[in-house]
Amino acid sequence: MTQLRRHLRQTLTIARRDFVATVFTPIFLLFLFAPLIMASFGAVGGMGAASASDSSAARTRLVVLLPAAAARRVLDADARWRPLLAGDSRQPRVEARAPAPAPDAGDAARQAAATLAEGAHGHDSVDVAAVLYGTLERPAVLYAAGDRGGARYLAGLARDAALVERAGAAAPDATLTAVRTDAPSQGVRKATGFFAVFGIFFLTLFLSGQVAGTMAEERNNKVIEVLAAAVPLESVFLGKLVGMFGVAVLFVTFWGVVISQLGALLPGDAGDALRTLAPAVGGGWFALLFGGYFTMAYLLLGSVFLGVGAQAATMREIQMLSLPITIVQVAMFALSSAAVSHPGSWVATLAELFPLSSPFAMAGRAASDSALWPHAAALAWQALWVAIFITVGARLFRRGVLQSGSPTPAWKRLFARR
Repeated sequence: MTQLRRHLRQTLTIARRDFVATVFTPIFLLFLFAPLIMASFGAVGGMGAASASDSSAARTRLVVLLPAAAARRVLDADARWRPLLAGDSRQPRVEARAPAPAPDAGDAARQAAATLAEGAHGHDSVDVAAVLYGTLERPAVLYAAGDRGGARYLAGLARDAALVERAGAAAPDATLTAVRTDAPSQGVRKATGFFAVFGIFFLTLFLSGQVAGTMAEERNNKVIEVLAAAVPLESVFLGKLVGMFGVAVLFVTFWGVVISQLGALLPGDAGDALRTLAPAVGGGWFALLFGGYFTMAYLLLGSVFLGVGAQAATMREIQMLSLPITIVQVAMFALSSAAVSHPGSWVATLAELFPLSSPFAMAGRAASDSALWPHAAALAWQALWVAIFITVGARLFRRGVLQSGSPTPAWKRLFARR
């Protein structure tokens, strides 16, 4: 058996050992369903906040104090514009009330102030955010502090109603027809790139942290000394990294199947929006590159965490040492996001060359650039840095923890013979 095959067999043995020890435990089920648990807590909190927001919005009104014909035109304008508003742009319900009989300007202003004060002092069942009064030719809006958006909405409705009154009829509605284009726009490609960057960042940040804990645990149990005596440390480090990557692949495969089945339940518009995420390299190549860059991102970050866990003696030390790495990883995500927004710039080049940000930036590049050869070079470049990180981590562990010198490099042995 050659030395390479021996090292490969030892690495796979360590990987199988760590994979089985991690997966075949009850704790792994909690880890596997952790996204569902976090999503449940988030949904409960979101439902509570949405319920409070909806309750407050249901009690808020925008009041129109205009004659019957003018008020009807304002309500018609509200019916035309309200379907276009959603989320934070959504406005309270518009309610028409009869103004005082034949008021002058001063009486109309006093009635508007009284209407606004009724809601402010709780004398009414609803809260009044703004009041539109006067005439369509000279409209005026009185609003409570902090409700400027509702006041601007009422002013816009008054302007629309006045234009319709002058024209004699409302403009006809246009016919809306959706057309799917073959060539995606630059905005769609950037959205696809950002989706890839965020996906890899989230998965690696969520899954790679457990690598450090396994090394620290076996260091405390003195198991690592036994493994180091039988297997080269580089094989131990790489085997543990491959084993934990197998756990990550199992996790991603499970949730990938679940999400793919839930995708059929999405509304038609949401499904069409997801299908428009068209990368420049094509869907098949993009899926392969996404898998490759996720692998490299996990191995790069995992090798760093593995070196950190090898140096730490307690979980507190792991947490203290892991925090700076996580901060650096968030910075790499920000750098890669900037690279996706500015393809071809010096920021993009820096993100593609720097090892820790290279997988994210190159995944984003696959969405906007159809060339494939840079990805082959990038994957080889990232694999080189994985080897460097594992070698450095093993040597630091050998010198700092095991208190033994590193093996003499081959080039030193060659000069010694000469």
